[in-house]
Amino acid sequence: MGKHSEDKYSHNKKREKGHNEAGNISVLDLSIGDDQFQFDTNIYDAVTKTENELHSIEEKIHETEESIKKLTPACDKTDYILAATCGALCGVIDVFYVGKPGKSPLGDITDEWFKKCTRNFAKLNGWDGKKNPSTESAIRFLEKKFEVPYDQRGAGDAGSIIFDLNPGNHHFKSLAHNPTLLGLFFSILDQFNNTSHFVAGGELIELQKADDKLELKGKTIPGKLFCGFVNWFGHLISDMSGASGSSGRGMGIPSPFMSWVNDLIVIKRKLKIPTSEFDQYLNELAVQIYKEGYDIRFTATQIIPVFINELLVRTTYAVRRLIHYFAHVRQEDPSCSMLWKTCEPFSNATVKRMLTVAHGTFCLVDAGDAVAQGFVKGAGGFNVKECIMRINIVGVGRFTISLYGEVNRGVKRYSLQGEVHFLKRKKSVLEYYLDGLSVLAEIYDDQEIFIFIDDLKNSQLYQQAFDKSIILAEKRNVPKDKILRTKEDIDSYFRGGSQ
Repeated sequence: MGKHSEDKYSHNKKREKGHNEAGNISVLDLSIGDDQFQFDTNIYDAVTKTENELHSIEEKIHETEESIKKLTPACDKTDYILAATCGALCGVIDVFYVGKPGKSPLGDITDEWFKKCTRNFAKLNGWDGKKNPSTESAIRFLEKKFEVPYDQRGAGDAGSIIFDLNPGNHHFKSLAHNPTLLGLFFSILDQFNNTSHFVAGGELIELQKADDKLELKGKTIPGKLFCGFVNWFGHLISDMSGASGSSGRGMGIPSPFMSWVNDLIVIKRKLKIPTSEFDQYLNELAVQIYKEGYDIRFTATQIIPVFINELLVRTTYAVRRLIHYFAHVRQEDPSCSMLWKTCEPFSNATVKRMLTVAHGTFCLVDAGDAVAQGFVKGAGGFNVKECIMRINIVGVGRFTISLYGEVNRGVKRYSLQGEVHFLKRKKSVLEYYLDGLSVLAEIYDDQEIFIFIDDLKNSQLYQQAFDKSIILAEKRNVPKDKILRTKEDIDSYFRGGSQ
């Protein structure tokens, strides 16, 4: 009986260990001693440990599902309609009140704002506007305050003969006048070396000894770098509203969304990559658009309808949730934290989806008008310059950011869903394991039965001990015809009987 039982449960022990290695699951390790089965860990400790692990997994599942909810938009039909309406409304504002440079009601307001900023900046630097409070006087003061060697305007300069530099395009062609990182680099380079760098005809042109009278201030390299940055920034402010000798609106500094065509040519020339005809065409087209008045002031004008669109959508979202909150919450149970959580229009996926719809609708309306005007002004063809001037670059950029956010949240959501699936499978395995531990607890919890060994050693209760051995054999699934149930069975076994 003992040998048969030992062989059977040794086989079971190997199966349990194999399952542990294959599935990386903590299974109770079983060993067989001389007189009893033993667990390396108490079976009830194993149950407790597994239950704690199961509770931890359930918490992780809950947290992950909450993260998925935060990344999942909960827009209904009304939200989509409201978002599209806001986008269409702001698109109409862009068409009629932004339009193109030179014919922009909002652009006139923006121009005046830039002039005011120029005057205020000049006052901060010591300009006394009492004698002559005009913007031209402030610009003239700033040009002298922040002198640079690369301010050739073409009229009477060498640049007018060499590469067609004139007051209408020198801010665009001069790399140091570009409000970009590459513009800052060339500004400091020109100030250190007394040079000027221009882009013309698809070529990078350097003018040596641009102005021998100027000397960059600062006694150390860091000091000179700081002074170079200050001169670059101050000179850009002086040129925002045109030069001091400009007539009319003047030519401001180029839009950072257009000056990239200069950056492209510079990078290609430095890498010794020949510029293509298409590069030259883009550069020339950008110059023509700039000369029409598409500078940083008009880019600021394009921000207005995009900002209104953003504000309308977020306000619409918050107001609708606010009404819903007070309609479904009892008056005696208000909660400021819950109110903010319900109406907060910034960091949730629902309002971000509404913004994507709104900015997408805005771009559709704007692009539709730009394309239509391109055909109207094309005289039987398509006027590319007219179309580009009417495209709201700021709106396109904001819509691109929204699309990137949608893709990013979608990727994160997919990853978290896979994690939840894995955790649920792990939870299922642990639940099966707990069920198995329950069975093991019932089968192997036989300490009371094993007391029969002590009974045999310390008392004369042989019959009681023998009964316990029968119960133990039955629990070990020993075949019925192999169990020794009576004294006759025992005698027969030791005499070499069939048992």
